[in-house]
Amino acid sequence: MLRWRLLLGTLIVASLAGLCWLDAQAREPGLWLLPIALIAAILATGETLRLLGALGMRPMPWVICSANLLIVLSGWASSLERLMSLPKQTAAALDGAAIATAVFALFFSEMYRYRKPGSALANLAGGAFAIVYVGLMLRFAIWLRLLHGMAAMVSWIVVVKMGDTGAYTVGRLFGRHKMAPLISPGKTIEGALGAFLFSCLGSWVVLGWLADGSTPWHGWLFYGLLVGGAGMMGDLAESLLKRDTGVKDSSTWMPGFGGVLDILDSLLLSAPVAWLCWATGLVGK
Repeated sequence: MLRWRLLLGTLIVASLAGLCWLDAQAREPGLWLLPIALIAAILATGETLRLLGALGMRPMPWVICSANLLIVLSGWASSLERLMSLPKQTAAALDGAAIATAVFALFFSEMYRYRKPGSALANLAGGAFAIVYVGLMLRFAIWLRLLHGMAAMVSWIVVVKMGDTGAYTVGRLFGRHKMAPLISPGKTIEGALGAFLFSCLGSWVVLGWLADGSTPWHGWLFYGLLVGGAGMMGDLAESLLKRDTGVKDSSTWMPGFGGVLDILDSLLLSAPVAWLCWATGLVGK
């Protein structure tokens, strides 16, 4: 299983690298990666709703899926507005309108199908969670690419996935002490240390070596620790969801990984952290 997981993980990262290269050559940023983000939003939303359904939360799937697609698309559109130096009010209006529309649609859907007490609030809470967890987190990934360039996107993916690889490899080979046995019995303190080490290595390779060299050593080091730590938290967060719902994998279509959500979990919660690092100038120019 270790060899299969490493092989499949390498293929996934290589595919993402190829798409990033194609997107960097495109006339408009996001032309190659935006469709992938939309597909990921659809699949991840479906798997999130499956987890929520195990707890009796059943918001209308097409409403949540449409809301997440709208949020991702508006993030792309509002970023293009900024890139074209249009008024900030236009970009802010797109951002606010997308989120407001998603909230209104969620409430309206529960009003429309309301028949008796006992389920509306749970559905609203579950739907809001799915929108924030999938749609809003993917929006930060869109902003990362369009507002800060391909180096930001690549550094985020490499740091997080290097951390995943380090956690799994070091944990399998040397793990002895459980980190969160009630949430994820397989995760160990040794694996966490391996995740931080591999994340910092990935950060150094992309930002301290391959990039233009504008990021000092403390920049790529803190970037690796912060983004790698957020990625590990994202992995644990999905483990919490699965543990609470009694579901082993978000789906079973990818042996060794589970479903799309099992691949995206570390990327989702780390996206806003990576964006914040670039937006505040911790890394990059």
